[in-house]
Amino acid sequence: MVVRVLNVAEKPSVARAVSEILSGGTMRSREGRSVYNKIFEFEYTIAGQRCFMSVTSVTGHLMELEFEERYRKWHSCDPAELYHAPVRKHVPSDKLPLQRTLQEEARRCSWLILWLDCDREGENIAYEVVDICNSSNPNLNIWRARFSALIHRDIHDAAQNLVRPNSLFADAVDVRQEIDLRIGASFTRFQTMLLGDSFVFPFAENEKKLVLSYGPCQFPTLGFVVERYWEIQAHQPEDFWTINCQYSSDEGNANFSWKRGHLFDQLAAVMIYEMCVDEPLATVYEVTGRESRKYPPHPLNTVELQKRASRYFRMSSEQTMKVAEELYQSGFISYPRTETDFFSENFDLQNIARQQVQHSTWGNYAERLLDSATNLWRQPSNGGHDDKAHPPIHPTKYSNGELNWSNDHLRLYELVTRHFLACVSQPAIGYGTTASIDIAGENFTASGLMITAKNYLEVYRFESWGGSTIPTFEVGQQFVPTRLTLDMGTTMPPPLLSEADLISLMDQTGIGTDATMHDHIKKLLDRCYAVKDANTRFSPTKLGEALVMGYDIMGYELWKPYLRAMMERDMKAVSDGTKTKAEVLESSLREMKACFLDAKSHKAKMFEAMEFFFERSNRPVAEQQFVAEVVRNCSACNNANMVLRKKPDGKFMVGCLNFPQCRNAVWLPNALLEASVSAEICSRCGPGTVYRINFKFKQGEIPPQYSTEYIGCVGGCDPVLKELIEICGTGTRSQPGGRQAGNRGPSNAQTNSRSDPRGVPHPDQHPAPNLSDAVMCHCQQVCSLLTAQTESNRGRRFYRCSSNSCDFFLWEIPTSSHASAVDNFPTNTGRAGQEQRRINMQPRAGRNGQASRGRTRAGRRETRAENGGAFVRATGEAISPNSCFVCGETSHWANSCPNRNT
Repeated sequence: MVVRVLNVAEKPSVARAVSEILSGGTMRSREGRSVYNKIFEFEYTIAGQRCFMSVTSVTGHLMELEFEERYRKWHSCDPAELYHAPVRKHVPSDKLPLQRTLQEEARRCSWLILWLDCDREGENIAYEVVDICNSSNPNLNIWRARFSALIHRDIHDAAQNLVRPNSLFADAVDVRQEIDLRIGASFTRFQTMLLGDSFVFPFAENEKKLVLSYGPCQFPTLGFVVERYWEIQAHQPEDFWTINCQYSSDEGNANFSWKRGHLFDQLAAVMIYEMCVDEPLATVYEVTGRESRKYPPHPLNTVELQKRASRYFRMSSEQTMKVAEELYQSGFISYPRTETDFFSENFDLQNIARQQVQHSTWGNYAERLLDSATNLWRQPSNGGHDDKAHPPIHPTKYSNGELNWSNDHLRLYELVTRHFLACVSQPAIGYGTTASIDIAGENFTASGLMITAKNYLEVYRFESWGGSTIPTFEVGQQFVPTRLTLDMGTTMPPPLLSEADLISLMDQTGIGTDATMHDHIKKLLDRCYAVKDANTRFSPTKLGEALVMGYDIMGYELWKPYLRAMMERDMKAVSDGTKTKAEVLESSLREMKACFLDAKSHKAKMFEAMEFFFERSNRPVAEQQFVAEVVRNCSACNNANMVLRKKPDGKFMVGCLNFPQCRNAVWLPNALLEASVSAEICSRCGPGTVYRINFKFKQGEIPPQYSTEYIGCVGGCDPVLKELIEICGTGTRSQPGGRQAGNRGPSNAQTNSRSDPRGVPHPDQHPAPNLSDAVMCHCQQVCSLLTAQTESNRGRRFYRCSSNSCDFFLWEIPTSSHASAVDNFPTNTGRAGQEQRRINMQPRAGRNGQASRGRTRAGRRETRAENGGAFVRATGEAISPNSCFVCGETSHWANSCPNRNT
């Protein structure tokens, strides 16, 4: 019986290569749901079982991890909530055709063979494929093909020796993805919302909002760059003095170095130098000579590939990995993402070398290498790293250069091939000589090296060794130096980090993996945190330095590698099975949330650091109170949190982050000087968590029986706060002449409409806009309130950007739908508040002096109740003041109601 088998590769090119090898080039192709991912079909036998093979591919990850809709908008929640907000994996819209292809093919198949890359990331993608295929056929027999190169030997061997996929590898990637998402999103929102509008960043585009991103690997990488830069800035140059001695003869020159090295005391150096000048006769007291060896490098892994390409060719790590991936997919080198730096004993190394014999440049060396008479072959050394998935990087196919290769392809293929030939070669051999002399009691030494056998250095042109010789010396020989000088020098700071240095530091401290290091480095450049010069050396920008300095003066070493290195070790433990996914997530997120909360409480220090480098912007500071000021979930829209805000006029309020779509707000007493959300939770209010607020009132503006410092609740249970609102009034809306609604005195009756001297609202006049209740446009400016002149909307008022810099537009909401602070706060108001409410709820006069009635487009009638000012349906059912007066729904206002024109 023939078994139908669905085969899935990670890329379309890999699917084609596997199909060509297994079918011998006889496969047929047809289209799938995705135009980029074809399906190849052919017959093949696996361990004696005849199979009908269908081979298709994905394009990297099929699924994305993201927060639930409730938490995706930046202002929808306190960033601290992201550490425990629900997340989900889903197939994005651009991958839906791939999902349909897999589901349709899986229904017709009995086996599923996964040809994904054989690393942790590939295993995670494999389980995404499994989840999708199982959704349409839960009875699939699932197998994993393990291979390291797209060559006949590896592919046929993988097909005949199938294994089961490793769920632990997939779990380790799930842990990394969730940790990175939660930490990255929380700190990125914190930094961007706190600083983005507060400072002038000259490199930010005018049309694009600057994102100050934070990544758990990206930031420690930036820390390395900044730390080296600070070392250079802190360096204090210091002069030193040294004595140099030179001797020339017919056999050559010898440069002798002072054994003391150098002295920082000029007087002492001058005195010693004068002693040597007075008695310049040099006596040779020791001559040593011995054979020395320079060993070839270990087999090539990903980290070394990136470091050497940067050092030899000044090629960026990102470009190195891009070119290496293309060479791998074309079948010229083995899999380029590997930690392994030794070859197993059963690896056929000589066959790899034999393929290179025909090369025009190093073919002659490869031929001598394989000749046993030359004794040039040597089993490569063991570098001590093994990822148990792939061998070291090596050439898999001979090439003298392809037509579609760029210069980078040629150079990288040359590096991989020469490195392989070098690592299977004998070390270079030389004879080193050292001569020591005495001048007036001071010792000097000179060394020389003569290479006797170059061996691997013949093919590995990237390294050199020795080449300098000295004359022959004998013990007891005396001579007068040809030159004896006292030279001054200056200490130099360490150089900026090169890309090779940066990769070495990341590798040593466990930041990122061999496959992701280049991505973290690229992000530093993309985010304007660092720049790279022509010598591939990195220096931080002002922004990068300011962010690191901000966290540094907070006392947190978030820019140091320790936290991330610990997480990487934990993820490795998950892949090894010594720790569980849940255990690592819980411990890592708990620790990072504590760091985040503390950093948030010390955000003023971040402002201090930024002020060293950037000018403050002229944008309103009111919106800078968003971070960590969450009080409760909004009960009106249920889509966002209510946060503590300070308006430009100094008044405090608790408002919904979904403004202007939701205008739910609680205004706080005018006498408030400072306010901050505490960690205390009110035990009486709900639904959900309601945090209590630390209040500090202005002394002299509240009655003497009240304390100036108080912790209260805005959920409705706090009688003290109710009394202070009644006594002091709130910052709801300003009146003409600058008087506030809710202030004590006769002006309490003047609320949301202009009044004549008798206190009766004028029917055709509107309140003047005030910053305390201003509508802000997309560019954070106070909007202009204009009146429409079109035939269909004549007389309606709307908000537009005052400078026409953005396309913000919003119809004015009738003032009756705005609840004042006292209305929103569940309390029995005093006389002033009752008078205010009566005037707010008075029906607006129509043409005949009668109260006008609202009409719905469907013919239903709604009117404001005489005693409460609320909208009701014709049946008498009340409509919420925060709902649409056309249809009664709370999800929108009347100006955007879908039933408006029906």
